[in-house]
Amino acid sequence: MYKRQPVAPDARAARYPVDCGPTSPEVVRQVPADLDGDGRPETAAVVRCASGAGTRPSGVYVLAAPRVPGGAPRVVATLVDPAQRMSVTGLEAAAGTVSATLLGYSAANVPRCCPDLRRAVKWHWKDGKFVLTALPVPDRVRPVTVRYSASGP
Repeated sequence: MYKRQPVAPDARAARYPVDCGPTSPEVVRQVPADLDGDGRPETAAVVRCASGAGTRPSGVYVLAAPRVPGGAPRVVATLVDPAQRMSVTGLEAAAGTVSATLLGYSAANVPRCCPDLRRAVKWHWKDGKFVLTALPVPDRVRPVTVRYSASGP
């Protein structure tokens, strides 16, 4: 007999702990994987408030299936809170691990369009929770300064 495989939660159907004012949270990326080893897929999602300009901070959430059929997926973990004021790229998930690149700002005067800090991170499922591991060497995106003298470069 054919056994139906569980379906990963749809990140667009979840309710997130984010206050976007008059706009709605926007799911930027969602990746399904069995993250806690129970045989059922969860979904890792990058979410931010919709914005007409600039780069809004992102959140990374892990979603589980609804408690009742037809209900909204549940947010069971917040890996990055938008209050941390970071952007998130490169979200991936597989067998107990969520990985991403976090982009941030070294100072308040750095334009919000242009993060100047970058860090690759992984969260591993261990003892019933996600444990953050920052990869060994933080990348720092640095501007290149070219100086010219009167005699040329």
